[in-house]
Amino acid sequence: MQSNIVETLVGAVVIAIAAGFLVYGFSLTDVRGANGYHVSAAFDRVDGLSTGADVRMSGIKVGTVTSQRLDPETYQAVVTLSLRPEIKLPTDSNAKITTEGLLGGNYVSITPGGSQDMLAEGDEIMFTQGSVDLIGLVGQAIFSAQE
Repeated sequence: MQSNIVETLVGAVVIAIAAGFLVYGFSLTDVRGANGYHVSAAFDRVDGLSTGADVRMSGIKVGTVTSQRLDPETYQAVVTLSLRPEIKLPTDSNAKITTEGLLGGNYVSITPGGSQDMLAEGDEIMFTQGSVDLIGLVGQAIFSAQE
């Protein structure tokens, strides 16, 4: 009977520790519902950008990439962004896909424009710059140096 109590207590401690790790993990990843408003942006290439990637302005996270799709008419990648409701973007804002570093992931960087009109739910960011193919650039540099 004494060993059953010890086994039960050890099991309860293991479950409590596992729950603590889950709470800690969710607090670090900033997992929340995609509240806010959604805007889209069409890019020529989105290499390395994944759903759930950050949307940043001045280095601060202001939203999340919620979906990606290929427009069959223009053959551009259309990315949907969920932005925090308190962040108001002028209609002439610029979005570009940026790399965190040589080994880091990609995120969408937004530079606000100067227009007095603001983007609303469902609007599109018109000025975009796709991701840069670093391997392609290195290859071009190597082959051009050989000539």
